[in-house]
Amino acid sequence: MPELPEVEVVRRGLERWVAGRTVAAVEVHHPRAVRRHLEGAGHFVAALTGATFSAAHRRGKYLWLPMVGADGTPAGRAMVAHLGMSGQLLVEKPAQPDETHLRARFTFTDGGRELRFVDQRTFGGLAVEECARGGGVGGDEAEGIPQRLAHIAIDPLDPSFDEAAFSAALRRRRTEVKRALLDQTLIGGVGNIYADESLWRARLHGTRPTDRLTRAQVADLLDGVRSVLGEALAQGGTSFDSLYVDVNGQSGYFSRFLAVYGQVDRPCPRCGTPITRESFMNRSSYSCPQCQPRPRTRRS
Repeated sequence: MPELPEVEVVRRGLERWVAGRTVAAVEVHHPRAVRRHLEGAGHFVAALTGATFSAAHRRGKYLWLPMVGADGTPAGRAMVAHLGMSGQLLVEKPAQPDETHLRARFTFTDGGRELRFVDQRTFGGLAVEECARGGGVGGDEAEGIPQRLAHIAIDPLDPSFDEAAFSAALRRRRTEVKRALLDQTLIGGVGNIYADESLWRARLHGTRPTDRLTRAQVADLLDGVRSVLGEALAQGGTSFDSLYVDVNGQSGYFSRFLAVYGQVDRPCPRCGTPITRESFMNRSSYSCPQCQPRPRTRRS
């Protein structure tokens, strides 16, 4: 699944190529692409035809493009996009041949590049939703946030992220620290890859109980999360295959710098101990057994 850096790279591309443009026509090529728009594909097309997108926003792993009226005031609605496992929002020249898994197309009144939603596995989706007050990364908060995204926590790269509140909330929870990092109501945008990388940087095993973390350990963990997300963003995200690309179809290169994720049996970059893999929530966790020792079992 794409995580914060990959989605933020796409948001920046949408901000450059789509924000400020007016939709001339919409084509839906597969009904699953708009299954989250409960009123149906026809209503989705009608709601977006003639709409002007004002900016590109992100909350966690979700993107949205708010609409504005003819006078430039917020319309109170936005197109929301979730990329799922293989979704791509691509900006293409109209003459570019259609992609094999093209699911939706947006053309604009200026006749320039199209916006295309491509999704091989059809787990992603688009919808038009009403917005409530409060914003996200990449624009004016006055435009609002889609109501379905309001429960998602602000991510640690947002200037308004409250470190003290996060530390207190994390230490109140009686769960494992990796599970807490993946809880989008606690901290937005962190997925399996960057959770493992952040825990390695903080020298914490993913099963360490959150209520036993010291303030210093939480601070180290936050530093690890922010540094790994920032470095991944600078590299365009982590691309393991051709599915994870920006709006111009370019892959990210952070996979070359991963310390533990996917590095089973390779030496830890810090101490040389072979990286180990453990099963975790139908996925995998990777860690260094020397740098990240498992916590002692709680006593009854």
